[in-house]
Amino acid sequence: MRRWPCSGPTAPGSPPCSARSPGSAGPAPAGRCCSTGTPPTSGRRERRSPRCCSAPSCAGARSRPTRPPACGCAASAAPPPPHRAAPWLDALGIGHLAGRDARTLSGGEAQRVALARALAVAPRILLLDEPFSGLDATTRTDLLADLRAVLDDLDTAVVLVTHDRHEALALADRTALLVDGGIRQLGPTAQVLDHPADADCARLVGYTNLFPPAVTGRAELLVARPEHCRPLRPDDPAPPDDVCARGTVRRIVPLGGGTRVDVDPGSGGSPLACLVPAGGAVGLRRGQLLTVTVGSADLRAVAPAACASDR
Repeated sequence: MRRWPCSGPTAPGSPPCSARSPGSAGPAPAGRCCSTGTPPTSGRRERRSPRCCSAPSCAGARSRPTRPPACGCAASAAPPPPHRAAPWLDALGIGHLAGRDARTLSGGEAQRVALARALAVAPRILLLDEPFSGLDATTRTDLLADLRAVLDDLDTAVVLVTHDRHEALALADRTALLVDGGIRQLGPTAQVLDHPADADCARLVGYTNLFPPAVTGRAELLVARPEHCRPLRPDDPAPPDDVCARGTVRRIVPLGGGTRVDVDPGSGGSPLACLVPAGGAVGLRRGQLLTVTVGSADLRAVAPAACASDR
């Protein structure tokens, strides 16, 4: 089965999503939908409604996991009988909850139940709208792994709406980045996530630090991820091949496993963020001068953000 995600900013009208289509060799021609990966022909065509799984809004319904949801989140006409839902409940690790009242389920359990109900009707197209939202980190990781294992055995076209590049990398073969309601970049997931086409796409996939020519002295616009940037004191030598930008510490924010250091570049440009391991920001203070460095291998050259007149 092939998967191809699309991702976009959180602004209205530009949602990010991921998709997975069985046996597809690439994207469908513009204006056409190919649920099986085969381009449509001039012969008989079939209209299908996708089975939809969104946030588990059924938690307050008087229902059980093996019964049809009362929240109306599915477009399929007939509810799955209990014997069809049971295997999916088992696959998602909640078979023991089959007899429970839906009102007693936790958020993670309700999310798994919503997925099992959607899968039980054997849909040709499955739309997953932010299925991991509202979950704690541990539950989210476990559900992501279980869902990947389930989808690997399905001959179903799957569209996953997500704002998280890690979810796209875990679930999708192909990725589309949505900007201003249109597809700005489309291709294999690893390629799209690691080689953004322009500054807008770079921000969507985590390359949020922009190094313009005015800062680096180079001809192209460079981008980098915060985890690849290091703050150095002015008297500390930087590796010879690194790109450097001098600036002033704007703020220091502890994040549990690490620390975020935001820097205002002295030569203009947007603030730069550095994610350093715990203890990596010891001795730094707000207003201090320092140098942000990033290795050449961690930089990507991109086109500037498209102007409204160019779209």
